[in-house]
Amino acid sequence: MNHMNTHEIEALANRLLGGEISAAEFARQVQMPSIADIGEAQLDLDRARRCGFPEVVFSQGKTTAVMERIFRTLLESGEEVLATRMSAEQAAELLPKFPTGVYNPIGRTFRIPRPADRAGTDDLRSVRPGRVTVVTAGTSDLPVAEEARETALWTGAEVRMVQDVGVAGPHRLRANLHHLQSADAVVVVAGMEGALPSVVGGYVDCPVIGVPTSVGYGASFGGVAALLSMLNSCAANVTVVNIDAGFKGGYIAGLIARNASQKRDRP
Repeated sequence: MNHMNTHEIEALANRLLGGEISAAEFARQVQMPSIADIGEAQLDLDRARRCGFPEVVFSQGKTTAVMERIFRTLLESGEEVLATRMSAEQAAELLPKFPTGVYNPIGRTFRIPRPADRAGTDDLRSVRPGRVTVVTAGTSDLPVAEEARETALWTGAEVRMVQDVGVAGPHRLRANLHHLQSADAVVVVAGMEGALPSVVGGYVDCPVIGVPTSVGYGASFGGVAALLSMLNSCAANVTVVNIDAGFKGGYIAGLIARNASQKRDRP
């Protein structure tokens, strides 16, 4: 099964007609399989077509040699790379090999933009960007929030960050409502008692994705208290992902924002 979408095949055909590539190269790229076997991993190269965005790399437990092969395969397929939970040591080894890569040491993410000759060929990302706002209850929640922010940026969304507006000082949230009320989706990252998503949900008309964090004292049970609080939210537009799952929150927000943007762009 071919992993290329119609827009990409047309773009490749135009390069063939323009003499930029040979007929053999055209045939090779069109017939590329949807699964790349690199030994330690079976890369799903068809995921962007099926699910909207390409496969994401979970760095924890992987060697840099394996990640290098994964990254090169994704880039050769014209995809932008996102890796999560990457250590500073892993990033230090990979950055010289991928000089266009960007490492976020707080969010522990690593992004590599798609090759210049493939930029703009994905019709799923050619519309105007959707809007995502990431909100943190406290500064201790920032690592999870940065993972969410980097993920949402990778999906092509326009992302705003609103920091340190937890329920202990509710006036801080009210001062930033204009950033939330213009969003297609809001990601709320909170530890302790996890009350902030419910409060945010009462102010906005878009989905609110609660991300509980493991921040808190003993009775927070490593984020379980915040998770249960968010699951029991009476705000009907609040949904919840796993503890410290900034990637999942940012990914879902990016999907929502992309779909909302596509709907706005329809005649």
